Amino acid sequence: MKPLVSILIPAFNAQNWIADTIKSATSQVWQRKEIIVVDDGSTDETLAIARQFASGELKVVAQSNQGAAAARNHAFSLCQGDYVQWLDADDLLAPDKISRQMSVVEGNQDRRLLLSCAWGRFIYRVRRAKFTSTKLWCDLSPVEWLILKLSENAYMQTDSWLVSRELCEAAGPWDTRMLSDDDGEYFCRVILASSGIRFVPDAKAFYRLTPSSRLSYVGLSDRKKDALLLSIRLHLEYLQSFENSMRVRTACVTFLQNSLINFYPERPDIVEEMQQLAAKCGGSLALPRLRWKYAWIERPLGWSQAKRAQYFLPELKAWLVGSWDKAMYDLENFGCHVPSNTIARRRMSNRDLRTPGQVSKTLGHRPEVRQ
Repeated sequence: MKPLVSILIPAFNAQNWIADTIKSATSQVWQRKEIIVVDDGSTDETLAIARQFASGELKVVAQSNQGAAAARNHAFSLCQGDYVQWLDADDLLAPDKISRQMSVVEGNQDRRLLLSCAWGRFIYRVRRAKFTSTKLWCDLSPVEWLILKLSENAYMQTDSWLVSRELCEAAGPWDTRMLSDDDGEYFCRVILASSGIRFVPDAKAFYRLTPSSRLSYVGLSDRKKDALLLSIRLHLEYLQSFENSMRVRTACVTFLQNSLINFYPERPDIVEEMQQLAAKCGGSLALPRLRWKYAWIERPLGWSQAKRAQYFLPELKAWLVGSWDKAMYDLENFGCHVPSNTIARRRMSNRDLRTPGQVSKTLGHRPEVRQ
C-alpha cells in the first residue's frame, strides 16, 4: 500500500483564497491523501467556504483564535499520514507536486530524508509565477543547508517541503511563541533532525505574495521584534549544537548582521544583545546600512525616517502591482462561471483594491518573507 500523505491547511480570514487552496490539495494526483483544514477563529467566511468541500478525505475543524503555529499543531494531532504536506491558506500546489516528491522516497527506507522543491511567487495569476532559484535548490546535508541559509539570507518556502511523520515527531511541534519566522525556526529543527535534503526540481509550489499580512513581516511591531530575536537565538543555538566550527560561527555572524536592521535604531536593547551574540561567535556587528535606493532619504530626514521609507515604499509598490495584477486577473476571467463555493471571493473583490494604508489585511497565516 502506498504511503498516506496528510495535507494540513491552517486558515485565518482567508476567504479570498481558501477555495483555490483546497482545490489545489484535492487535485493532487497522489491518490492516498487526507486533507485537514483548521480554521483559527476566522471572522469572515473562511470556515463556511471550507466546509463546502468537506468529504471523506477532507476534514474541516474550527478552533478559537490561537495563532498559526497552534493551528498547525492541531492539524498534525488529527492527521494519520506517513508524510505531511504543510500548505498555507493562500498558496497553491501543482497537481503533481506531491507525487513527484513521493516518487523519490518510494522504495527508500530512509524516513529521515527531507524533500524540497521549486517554488514560485505570484499574486493572482498563477501562470505568471516567477521561479527564482537560490543555492538551496539542490541536494544538501543538514549543516550545509543551514550554513547557506544563514550566510546567503536564503530560505525555502513552507509549501515546498514534504516531511515524513518520523521527522515531524523528531522535530517537535511548532513553537506558538513565534509571531514571526515561525516556519524558519520550525524547519531549522526539521532539517537538523533529517538525514539530508533532497531537492525535487520538477515538483512545484506557488507562494502568493500579499503585503504586510505575512506572518514573517516584522515592520515596527515590538512583539514581532521580540519573537524574531527568539528565533535568531534558537537558529544559532540549534546549528552550533550540531557543529561548532569556524564556518558555522562565520555564518552565524553574517546572519546576525543581516538581521540587525530589523531592530536598529528602535530597540537598542536588542541591538546590544545581538552584539553580544556576535562576540560569542568571534565577530562583531557594524551598524546596518540602508539599501542604496533609500539611503538618499537619510540626509534630509534622518536614518529612522529613511528606514521607514525602506519598509513602506515597497509596500506601496506591492499594492500597486497587486492591484494591476488583480485587474488583469478579473479581465481574463470576466464572464466565467463562479461556483457557489467561491461566491464569497467575488463579494470580497472590492476589498482587494485598498489603499496602501490598509494593506495590513488578514489573508491567512504566513510564513514566509524574510523573510
